[in-house]
Formats: sequence, structure tokens, C-alpha cells
Amino acid sequence: MTAQLNEIAPDFSLIDADGQRFALSEQRGRRLLIVFYPGDDTPVCTRQLCDYRDGIEAFADLNVDIIGISPDDAESHRKFRERHRLPFVLLSDPDLDVAAQYGCKALIGMKRGVFLIDETGRIRYRHVEAVALFRRRKEELVKAIEALQ
Repeated sequence: MTAQLNEIAPDFSLIDADGQRFALSEQRGRRLLIVFYPGDDTPVCTRQLCDYRDGIEAFADLNVDIIGISPDDAESHRKFRERHRLPFVLLSDPDLDVAAQYGCKALIGMKRGVFLIDETGRIRYRHVEAVALFRRRKEELVKAIEALQ
């Protein structure tokens, strides 16, 4: 069963770009935009995450923290984060176990998906791309988050 709108988000624990453990269950009280993306330094993923970086103030004004998840390892994430000055947490899901829980595991690799998790741990926004070339832009997400308030 994959994570659905208005359900409690499946818990997970993954390693971040600095080698530290990040557990979703320890984030209660925070609003999180969980972004599943296929890979560091790929053209669409780089544009997507840099777009979110450039809109970080709009997300902050909505009290939303961005968390990126891809199959890449911590070292790849660290270099990607530094190269593009990404001000948010990047997590490694090498076996795609978390991606599968959220409906973002593809036949080969990871699908692109975006989930807004509210302060209580519920999924308030869910969008999984049918085609990896498409992505949600910051303006679309900011409008969707504003509409939920």
C-alpha cells in the first residue's frame, strides 16, 4: 500500500549528506515538503531543486522545510548540495524502500514525487509525476500550500 492523501505519512529513517540519520517520526511539529527525485546532477533534478532553492524564502514564509530524497549516496548528495548551494536536507534511499512506500519507485529507479507532510504527520499534498521529465515548480507548490491553509 502506498502513502495516500490525508493519511499519516509512512515513517522512515535515512542517512543525510553529512552521514547523519534523519527520521521522519522525529520531525513532528514541522511542515515538510518531501521531494523524491531520480538523481543528483541530472538536468531535470538540478533545475527542480535549484528552483526550490531560489524559492526558499517563499517556503520558509509558509513554515515549510524541504527534504530531498534520491537513491544517490551521502557523498554524491554532499557534492551536489555544495555545487548548487542547496539549503536543505538531502537523504539517501539506495534500495528505494522509502520511495516504494510513497509510490515513487519506478521499474528502473525513482519517480519524481512531492509530498507535503503537516505538523501532525499527515500527507496534505501528494503529486507523483507520470513522466520523469515533468516537475512541480515552486510557484505551483507555493499556491497549493497556500490553498491548504
